[in-house]
Amino acid sequence: MAKIKLTVTESRCRSGYFKSGDTFVVEDLCPPLCHELWHVAYPYVFALQNGGTLDEKDSKTKKFTCRCPDESRVVLVGEVLE
Repeated sequence: MAKIKLTVTESRCRSGYFKSGDTFVVEDLCPPLCHELWHVAYPYVFALQNGGTLDEKDSKTKKFTCRCPDESRVVLVGEVLE
């Protein structure tokens, strides 16, 4: 199973949980993310961990960007660690 690196690129987290530049590596357990942000990121993480690629405009890629459902206060970038 592939390792996925998650990086917080923007943060205005209402609860102060995340700071820009925070990173997490996902292997087989959930990272310490709030459940709202993990709920958005998990489908992408699952696809990449299992060899999938994701659509990005006109190409396929092994990374993604997602935003917190709370007014996009946190932006998270995920990518496969080779």
